[in-house]
Amino acid sequence: MQSTAKLNDIQLLRINYLRGPNIWTYRPVLEVWLDLGELEDYPSNLLPGFNDRLTAWLPALIEHHCGVGERGGFLQRLQEGTWCGHVLEHIVIELLNLSGMPTGFGQTRSTSQRGVYRMVFRARDESVARVALAQGHALIMAAINDEPFDVAAAVARVRTEVDDQYLGPSTACIVTAATDRGIPHIRLNDGNLVQLGYGASQRRIWTAETEFTSAIAEGIASDKDLTKSLLKSCGVPIPEGQVVNSPEEAWEAAQDIGLPVVVKPSDGNHGRGVTLDLHKQADIEAAYHVAYPEGSDVMVESFIPGDEHRLLVVGGKVVAAARGEVVTITGNGRSTVKELIDTQLNSDPRRGYEEEYPLEIIDLATDTKVQLELKRQDLGADSVPAAGRQVVVQRNGNVAVDCTDDVHPEVAYIAQLAAKVVGLDIAGIDLVAKDISKPLHAQGGAIVEVNAGPGLLMHLKPAVGAPRPVGQAIAEHLFPSEDDAGQAGRIPLVGVAGTRGTSTIARVVAWLLHLSGHHTGLACREGLFLDRRCVESTDCAHWEAAHRLLMNKTVQAAVIESDARTILRDGLAYDRCQVGVVTDMDGVETLAEFDVHEQDQMTKVMRTQVDVVLSEGAAVLNAAIPQVADLAPLSDGAVVLYAQDATLPVIVEHRAKDNGRAVVVKNGRVVLATGSAEHVLGSLADLTFGRNAVAPDTDALLAAIGTAWALNIAPDLIGAGIKTFEPELVPTTALRS
Repeated sequence: MQSTAKLNDIQLLRINYLRGPNIWTYRPVLEVWLDLGELEDYPSNLLPGFNDRLTAWLPALIEHHCGVGERGGFLQRLQEGTWCGHVLEHIVIELLNLSGMPTGFGQTRSTSQRGVYRMVFRARDESVARVALAQGHALIMAAINDEPFDVAAAVARVRTEVDDQYLGPSTACIVTAATDRGIPHIRLNDGNLVQLGYGASQRRIWTAETEFTSAIAEGIASDKDLTKSLLKSCGVPIPEGQVVNSPEEAWEAAQDIGLPVVVKPSDGNHGRGVTLDLHKQADIEAAYHVAYPEGSDVMVESFIPGDEHRLLVVGGKVVAAARGEVVTITGNGRSTVKELIDTQLNSDPRRGYEEEYPLEIIDLATDTKVQLELKRQDLGADSVPAAGRQVVVQRNGNVAVDCTDDVHPEVAYIAQLAAKVVGLDIAGIDLVAKDISKPLHAQGGAIVEVNAGPGLLMHLKPAVGAPRPVGQAIAEHLFPSEDDAGQAGRIPLVGVAGTRGTSTIARVVAWLLHLSGHHTGLACREGLFLDRRCVESTDCAHWEAAHRLLMNKTVQAAVIESDARTILRDGLAYDRCQVGVVTDMDGVETLAEFDVHEQDQMTKVMRTQVDVVLSEGAAVLNAAIPQVADLAPLSDGAVVLYAQDATLPVIVEHRAKDNGRAVVVKNGRVVLATGSAEHVLGSLADLTFGRNAVAPDTDALLAAIGTAWALNIAPDLIGAGIKTFEPELVPTTALRS
C-alpha cells in the first residue's frame, strides 16, 4: 500500500440496539454490522503509521487486555496485526471510558460474508453508544488515512451526550447499588425516574426521592417558615426569623431579631440566594434582591456562628454527613480578584460545571452572591488585594468535606427527628454547628433547613474524606435485606422460548399461576393478558409487550414468550427469570438476515433463555431434542427435563445424577420423577383441557407441567388446573362487557 493512497471508509451497514440479555452478554449492547471493504486486506500491521497515531491519540489503550488477558494485550494484537473492526471496537470503548461511562465489554466477530463483521460493545444508553460509535468511526478513518483528528473534541461530544442522556449521579448510585444486589431496573423516562424491581415488587425513585416520599412532606420542606414552626414545636433548635416583603422590611426584621442575620429565599434550595453574616443595612437590603428571585418569599433569620453541615437521613438513620468551608483567596499585591479566583480556586481539579464535580466553578460575572460578598469587603472583580490579605469569596454552598464519623449521637438524633417531623423518608438536614462532634444545644447550633430530594454527590465524591455508600443505604431502605431472601424486587417470571407449542405452554402456565393466587401477566403470540383479561389480541411475543407487563404494579407473576428472532433483534425483556423453558431449535431457515445459517448456530441463540435462569430457579428443557437437552449445564439453577419417552438415556442419566427432576410419560400416565422417586400426576387420557376435554399436544403439556412444578405449584393444583384450562380464547369484547 502506498502511504499517499486514501482508503475508503468502513461502511456501517446496520446498527441494532439489543436492550436486554442477548447472544453476546447479559447486558444491553449496541450491535454494529460493518463492511471493511478494501481494509479487509489491511490489518493494523500493514497500515503505515496507523498504530503509532492511534496509541498517541489514545494512550490508555495500553490498559485494554483484549484476548491476551493482560495489560498491553490489545497493543500486542495491534503490532501482530488485527482487523479494523476489532480496532474500532476498542476505540469506541476507550472513548466511552474517557467520557465517564466506563465500558469493559466488546466483541467483534466475522460473518459468513468476507469483510463483513459484527461488532458489539456494552451500551448503557443507546444514544450515547451511537455518538461514541460515530466519533470512533471518524477517529479510526483519520488514523488510517493520516489525517488530523481532535480527540478532545470527540470525547467532549460523547461526554455531552452522557450528561444529556444518562442518569444523574444521585440516581445512578442508587441504581448501581440495586444492581449489585441483583435488583433489576427500568428507566421510565428520559430523566431520573427509575423503577427498581418488576411488577408488584417494584419501587420507584426520582433522584433521591422515593415512592415513600410524600407530597405533603415535600410541601412542608419547601416552605421553610412552616418547617421551622414544626421543628420548634418538637424542641428542635432553629434560628429565629420571619418572612419579609421588601428590603426595608428586611432591615427592620434584622433589627428586631438582632444582628448579624441571614437573608434567604423561603423555598429555595442548593444554597441559591442565601447570604450569611450580615451586619449593615445596605448589605441586608442588597441581599434581599439576591434572595427574591430564588423563591416565593424572603426570610430574615438570626445568624448562627459555625460551619455549615449537611446530614443525610435515610429511613430514620443518619448515613452520611459533610461539612462546608468558607472559600477564600489570598492577595499577592499584583493579581486582581478575578485572576486570584481563577488561579487559586477554579484551577482546582475538583471544580467543574458538570454534576460529577464536588465543587462548582466560581463565575464572578454571574454569581451575585459572590459579588455581594466582595462588595461587603469593598472589593470588586478588578480590585487588587494587598499581599497576604484574606478575601472571603463564598460563605456557604461548599459542603464537600466528609465528617460522617464525627457526628455526635445527639446531633444525629436531632437530625433524624427533624426528618421525621417533616415526614421525609430521605432528607438532607442543613445545620450550623461549631463542632459536629459535640451536642448541638450546648454550642448554640441549629437546624436551618430540611430538604427533600437531597443531592448525594457531596457524599459520593467529597472534596476531602472518604466516599459514603449512600446508594446502598437507599437501596436497603427500599428493599430491606431481612425481607430479601434473594428475591428483592422480583416476581415469579417464566420465559418460554422456541416455536413448538410455546403459546399453549405460556397460557397454561399463566393459568396455573393465576390459580395459585398470583395476578398474572402474559405476553405471547396470542396476545397480551392481565390475569384472564386480554388487553391486546395481536402477536405480543416481543420486547415491548413484555416490558409493559414488568412495569405494571398489579402484576404479581409474569409469563413471557420469545423466539429466536426476538432474541436476535431485541434481546430478552428481563434480566433474569425464575424458570426458563426451551422447547426446540427450529427456525434456522428464517434467520439469514442475522447471519444464522447452520443448525449448530441455534445453540448460541437459544441458550440466552437458559443463561438468565436464577440460581434458585430452573431451566425446563425438551430432552427429546439433543441440542436442547445439551443446554442443561448452562443453567445457574436446577434443570427439569421433559419427554414422552422415559427411557431416553439423557433422562435416565439426569435422574440418576443429584436426584434430577423430569416429567415423563410411563404406561400412559404423566409422572413427576425426582431421582428414583416417582409421583403420578394422572392419566394422559384424563389430563385434557377444559369443558370439552380437548386433548393437548403432549410435549406442550409436559413442558407446562414441568414449568409449574419448577414454580413449586402443588401437583394436585397442576392436575386440576389443566382440566379447567380453556384452550379457546374468550373474545376481548366479551371480557370487557
